[in-house]
Amino acid sequence: MKLPLYIAFRYLKSKKSGISLGTIISVSGVALGVMALIIVISVISGFHEDLQRKILGAQAHAVILNFEGGIENYTSLIPKIAKNEEILGYSPFVMGQVLISTTKRSHGIYLRGILPEFDRKTTEIFNHIKYKYENFTDFPWIIIGKELANLLGVLPGDTVTVISPMGTIGPLGIIPKAKQFIVTGIFEIGMFEYDANLAIVDLKTAQEFFSLGDKVTGIQLKLKNVYKANILSVNLTKELGDPYYVKDWMQMNRNLFSALKLEKFAMFIILTLIVIVACFNIISMLMVNVTEKHREIAILKSMGATDRLIRNIFMFQGIIIGFVGTILGLMGGLLVCEIIKSYDIIKLPADVYYLSKLPVKVKLIDVMIISLSALLISLISTLYPAHRASKINPIEILRYE
Repeated sequence: MKLPLYIAFRYLKSKKSGISLGTIISVSGVALGVMALIIVISVISGFHEDLQRKILGAQAHAVILNFEGGIENYTSLIPKIAKNEEILGYSPFVMGQVLISTTKRSHGIYLRGILPEFDRKTTEIFNHIKYKYENFTDFPWIIIGKELANLLGVLPGDTVTVISPMGTIGPLGIIPKAKQFIVTGIFEIGMFEYDANLAIVDLKTAQEFFSLGDKVTGIQLKLKNVYKANILSVNLTKELGDPYYVKDWMQMNRNLFSALKLEKFAMFIILTLIVIVACFNIISMLMVNVTEKHREIAILKSMGATDRLIRNIFMFQGIIIGFVGTILGLMGGLLVCEIIKSYDIIKLPADVYYLSKLPVKVKLIDVMIISLSALLISLISTLYPAHRASKINPIEILRYE
């Protein structure tokens, strides 16, 4: 294998400048394609991870629910939950849709009732509270998102009215139930869906407001490994039995994460076309090389070189170009990703994207797939030129020399 490799290196060089212009163009094309793939896929992975982090900051990794509605005597489930080593924490909660209003504005939201000391073990909402109001008051407390506070025009210490459509039946029909709360905190998760549509109150207050008695909507769970949530949800559902079932965070956000995976795959396919286009440069360069070197090929064949050796010479040329281009593209892509991660070069409007800069997450599996794909495409691009070179008839070439 040393001889075809040696000749391949010779053919990639130029007699005057050392490296031929065709080689430089081919290597640059592969390098730019690989670099673009690394940067774009890493940015999409960064968005995916940032979105996942924000979602899991506002909601639990999994929830236990009841087919019949609420869960009565939820404490009876605690021993089964506590013995599971994959569960780090649990928190009962009540959830319902309500209308929250001030004197001039109103907005439909989800009202979640929680026990603060337990909720801190399952979600990170209390870690995202930006503004607090701690003065004693006779009104029950409520914590709302930053966007909701802006919509209502309230600050910590202001009072709001929460209205439930499920009220009492009077002479004129259903009379909505209303209750006043004082805003004691404003949180900012960084996702409009939560910051504008979620409010937190005490569990007992929520149970009384929704007339649930001692029932809860479900039990939130925090898991040791979030990526095994689907396995745990299946196993825990079997263990608890009817009428209970477990939904994990992947099921609750299936559409969103499926769309992100599809977008990442589509971008990979689209940007792979750049590498394919670059490999056409390899094909054209090798074809020109075959034409230019037909006399040398004929001489090699007349000296006993086999078709396989001639094929290997031109295949090695394409592999060398693909390998060097892939390495340079990886180095350039990883360098640009590190620069984007470390410096605020590309700034985003925070009010639109909830991000001040591009998030970047370089994954080893992505780098490996991109590298192998580029090398494979480079190898495939050598097949036809190598075959053409191996089929040159030395007698016809040398007859006219």
